[in-house]
Amino acid sequence: MGPLDLIFHLLNFAAPALVVALLTPLLARVFIRNTAPVHTLPAQVAINFIVCLAALLGGLWFFGHDGKMATYAALVLVCATSQWWMLRQ
Repeated sequence: MGPLDLIFHLLNFAAPALVVALLTPLLARVFIRNTAPVHTLPAQVAINFIVCLAALLGGLWFFGHDGKMATYAALVLVCATSQWWMLRQ
């Protein structure tokens, strides 16, 4: 595997975390209108991305390979919990 293939594999591994981390604060602003966000949108995306990436890495460690539905369910759960926690502060 060359260096370009390694970069593509890492980007494809992190892509679900990035998409969920981007969509969660945007949808939270649409559906939860009564609370003022404490953090800015880029800060929320960055925090959610780190949390989601940790969930993916945990799933990779636990199952031995990525792409398990349980890992993606954990990704959504930890991202939603992180977003809820940020809105409660």
